[in-house]
Amino acid sequence: MAKKSKIARNNQRQVIVDRYAAKRLELKKALVDENGTDESREAARKGLQKLPRDASPVRLRSRDAIDGRPRGMLTKFGVSRVRFRDMAHRGELPGITKSSW
Repeated sequence: MAKKSKIARNNQRQVIVDRYAAKRLELKKALVDENGTDESREAARKGLQKLPRDASPVRLRSRDAIDGRPRGMLTKFGVSRVRFRDMAHRGELPGITKSSW
């Protein structure tokens, strides 16, 4: 189990990323626009700099949805490899069976 403060911090960052996602995308498009002027690109760069640091999705950490484990994530299922194995053995994941050959 991860520290509750780490889980809470990551959840707060997710809220901030969601809040600024549209504005961030708009500014990023203005930066790479070939038809834009140098002034508009400069303004877009300044606008990106004014956004909160936590508005960048790079600062998010993918964590297990159940216990917050930060490593060994299976993003398709939203759980860590340890939790996935336990859930698969108990039959809680439909269509997942243990391999045997």
